[in-house]
Amino acid sequence: MYSQDDIQYALESTEILLEPDRRIDTFGSTSFEFHLISELMDSVSETRVREGVLHAERPTIIKPESYAELAFEGFGEQAEAFSRWLHENADDLSILKYGFNFRKNKVREEVISEPFECVKDKVLERVQSTANPLSAVIHGVDDAWEVCLLKFTVEMIGLSQGINVFDFKRRGFL
Repeated sequence: MYSQDDIQYALESTEILLEPDRRIDTFGSTSFEFHLISELMDSVSETRVREGVLHAERPTIIKPESYAELAFEGFGEQAEAFSRWLHENADDLSILKYGFNFRKNKVREEVISEPFECVKDKVLERVQSTANPLSAVIHGVDDAWEVCLLKFTVEMIGLSQGINVFDFKRRGFL
């Protein structure tokens, strides 16, 4: 289990070196290929490379129909004004739910006896040569590397959200 300090350190230290060209698909699942590079803490000039797949499930629309049915009796003028606003804007309050599935059994890892910068350059060159639009290269910490992947997923959600909302609106779902 990670301590709060471990989590904070991993979040602050994670850097996306190569972000995927593609985003989370609106109407299907998406599989991102990740390459997470980290320096070993107890060894000099040793770098670990973890490679695997993160599956992003299709975003789901959560519509707040139930919001429009809320009653705020006895709460005063402020609550009545909020209730009116909620009734008028319920359709605009839909949110997207994202789900990621991380399969550890698909993770490969290798410790390379070379400095981090050399390994980073080689991994970036190799990944870029494949031209896979769903590949990412991430610099993270070795111990809390799963936290680094979580940060990556949150960043991908942030980058995908606008496109997904546009697609849903274009098809009349929002």
